[in-house]
Amino acid sequence: LELKEVPKPTLKDDEVLIKTHASSINSWDWEFLNGKPFINRLMYGLLKPKPEKQILGADIAGTIEAVGRHVKQFQPGDHVFGDLWDNWGGFAEYACAPETALAPKPANLTFEEAAAVPQAGVLALQGFRKAGQMSPG
Repeated sequence: LELKEVPKPTLKDDEVLIKTHASSINSWDWEFLNGKPFINRLMYGLLKPKPEKQILGADIAGTIEAVGRHVKQFQPGDHVFGDLWDNWGGFAEYACAPETALAPKPANLTFEEAAAVPQAGVLALQGFRKAGQMSPG
């Protein structure tokens, strides 16, 4: 890992530009750094990460700074959180994502709390439901 300046990502018509306030590290980031399972190397770069996948961070929370012309759900200033599973880049100051990868951040959650939910929170819920036999009610 290294800290460096990178250009602000270029917004596509169906994406939003997010000013990142918080991002959480999760199993995808760890597996990507270790190159295991091996299938990750085939998808993201055999010997080193593909240029478009060099910024880690899938789980993100932040503020919409700009929207592409086809975006309908969000507008600049909206607080959002989500999983950038296909785009990555959540460890950068700015990230782009399709609006379908995001949800409005609940007002009662901090950005840090919201960034911990997308992957880690869902995996924990799956564990509770499966191993703990937890169900609604």
